Amino acid sequence: MSSDQFDSALDLLRRLPPHSTAANLNRICALAPDLTEELLSSVDQPLQTRQCKKTKRDYLLCDYNRDGDSYRSPWSNEFYPELEDAEMPSERVRKMEVRMGEAVDIYRELYYEGGVSSVYFWDLDDGFAGVVLLKKTTPKSSSEGGWDSIHVFEAIDRARNAHYKLTSTVILRLSTGNEALGDMDLSGNMTRQVEQDMPVQDDGSHIVNVGKLVEDMELKMRNLLQEVYFGKAKDIVGDLRSLQPLTEANKDKATHQEMINSMKR
Repeated sequence: MSSDQFDSALDLLRRLPPHSTAANLNRICALAPDLTEELLSSVDQPLQTRQCKKTKRDYLLCDYNRDGDSYRSPWSNEFYPELEDAEMPSERVRKMEVRMGEAVDIYRELYYEGGVSSVYFWDLDDGFAGVVLLKKTTPKSSSEGGWDSIHVFEAIDRARNAHYKLTSTVILRLSTGNEALGDMDLSGNMTRQVEQDMPVQDDGSHIVNVGKLVEDMELKMRNLLQEVYFGKAKDIVGDLRSLQPLTEANKDKATHQEMINSMKR
């Protein structure tokens, strides 16, 4: 695989519409199959949902629960389609994965009031790592939207403390349209990273620490999207396009100015 080809593929995906990332990624992989593994592990795309055949519960697909063409369900800890000699988390890490999955499921219901969540852990030489996934979409109508959160973390054990490194990505998609305003599509992604040392007493402490990091990061990124990105977009759209006819807007300005002039007399 050529590093120039890989860099060019990433550069191309950054310039194409964000809401078409999955389709464009598949096209690039079809053109350059040698880049498939690296691209799938490097490019963030909207999460897909699948149902666990054993528990009948939905779970999310990502590169971290994938082995070849099979994906591991966090509810049954089994790969679908079935896979021999698949790499599985150790017993200790699997127990933490289950507890974290239960905690995130409650968090999802409280903050998202629906959607799907999944948690996957795996072993490291000096600790463990994992990913927390959250997805919420609106029913298809004239206005559609989708929120995908991908929180990848490492937990490195250090005596009574642990060093956590969290990389969070939010993929947001919004679209609406009507006769008065026309069509609008707003989509993109944002990535933030944080590192922190936190005290650890037992494995339960890891669940609390990671949960707090994820919750704080989601809140910060949501506020950033609302206050900075949406606020700036609203200002730009307001300057470019008026909701009322310009004749009425100019008339309102003239009336306003006339009132100001009369008050100065």
